[in-house]
Amino acid sequence: MTKINVIIPAYNEANSIGKVIKDIPSIVSEIIVVNNNSTDNTVGNAEKAGATVLTENRKGYGYACLKGMDYIAEKSNKPDIIVFLDGDYSDYPEELTKIVAPIMQNKVDFVVGARTKKGREKGSMTPQQVFGNWLATVLMKIFFNAKFTDLGPFRAIKYKTLLNLDMQDKTYGWTVEMQLKILKKKLKYLEVPVRYKKRIGVSKVSGTVKGTIFAGVKILGWIFKYSFK
Repeated sequence: MTKINVIIPAYNEANSIGKVIKDIPSIVSEIIVVNNNSTDNTVGNAEKAGATVLTENRKGYGYACLKGMDYIAEKSNKPDIIVFLDGDYSDYPEELTKIVAPIMQNKVDFVVGARTKKGREKGSMTPQQVFGNWLATVLMKIFFNAKFTDLGPFRAIKYKTLLNLDMQDKTYGWTVEMQLKILKKKLKYLEVPVRYKKRIGVSKVSGTVKGTIFAGVKILGWIFKYSFK
């Protein structure tokens, strides 16, 4: 039986984290919420919903993901697949089954849940998010002949593949780093269309000018770094 673990980075997601955990399909063996220096009741609500809760006080999406990976690395019974999912309830966690399906069928190593225009609730992505995704994926197509259309956070990857990527980014560049390394290593990947809705609460990245600029610089930095490597 395929063993699946979910890692959810969470910063001040007390109002949404319980809903996210509740909607994750039962095929998942462990849900790991990484509390990224929250000041609300994210921890208590995640524990109440049945998740394993870790704490990473260094703020940053990548820091939180790496904390979850460190925890898994110490387990004796390793998972076959890791799913990354946001804690803001903008994704539909029940769609996890269709994201992991191509990996379970051994067709690919990596799947991105693509937030297609058709599947997005109006206003669920800011104009700067839409433009940033477009620019990043166009550049990946130019430099690497990639077929990606999104840097969506809802994604699944073989655990052994994830380890081989040697992930480094500590903040906003985590998602694009993963996709670039998949391309550089010529691994099999796929996009699966997913629905996307307005998040609960305010985005820590696209909801602020500072977050948007930092994310854009990080993402473009990774692309150009790998393009000329």
